[in-house]
Amino acid sequence: MNYYELKISINPEMEDIISDIFFSNFDCEGVVLAEEAYKDLEMTSTTRGTLRVFLTSFPQNLKEILHIERELLKERGFSDEELGSWEIELEEKENQDWSKKWKEKWDVTHVTDKISIVPSWLSYTPKENEITITLDPGCAFGTGTHQTTQLCMKALEKYMPKGASVADIGTGSGILAICAIKLGASSAYGCDNDPTVIDVCIENAQKNEITETTFELNTADKITKKYDFVCANILHNILAEIMGDLKNVMKPGAQMVLSGILDEKKAVVFEAVQRFNLRVVEILHQDQWIAIVVQN
Repeated sequence: MNYYELKISINPEMEDIISDIFFSNFDCEGVVLAEEAYKDLEMTSTTRGTLRVFLTSFPQNLKEILHIERELLKERGFSDEELGSWEIELEEKENQDWSKKWKEKWDVTHVTDKISIVPSWLSYTPKENEITITLDPGCAFGTGTHQTTQLCMKALEKYMPKGASVADIGTGSGILAICAIKLGASSAYGCDNDPTVIDVCIENAQKNEITETTFELNTADKITKKYDFVCANILHNILAEIMGDLKNVMKPGAQMVLSGILDEKKAVVFEAVQRFNLRVVEILHQDQWIAIVVQN
């Protein structure tokens, strides 16, 4: 069976968000960004800014769906420049074990000295005191390779108390809930408003032999329990809209990491943080992204 390879020009900072559009709307098996070639330690070429998408069937209504999704992102505050051009090329290719081909560019992601993400098809021996999270890159939003996810993991490592109860709002792949348990949380609850990701989260927890997680279709405004630590890796404007609901999920004195924030959009989130009397503990930076650690 042949497959389809789509190339789309994007802002590399939007990789996870745009990848998720393809996983949610099309028969997408994987994505690859930024393939680089080197000679004598010098980079000779790069595909940075071009997302390669591997599809098992012809993408019906491709342009129409991408137009709708782009307009939704623009309504949420992203500019054309921030999104990239989204110019596309689509090519049908003969099946040459393509399902393995996109995996060739993935390797172990070392988030910190203590946390590493390992694709499920690779074998890796962790260092002493290093925790590893087994995950299939591309299976759902939040694969551990994007800056916003890594910032949350760094905040969990630094600020989450041992034995804490943790809530991950907008859980995606469940990676942050799994990471919390591996870092010593007593329990982790993950919720998302996308019904397609819940089974993926449960499967990822099973791959990592984690039993202390619960995942369900839910939103912050409907959660009645309160937690010691909260993760919210969501778009900046959504964070601002639901800040009151996020605060209600926090125990008195609890901390929360807010991520998914482009540096130039941080004022929107800071205004909401101030409005709900949350104290800023630290601002974490990685490339053009920031995460804000706050305390109730």
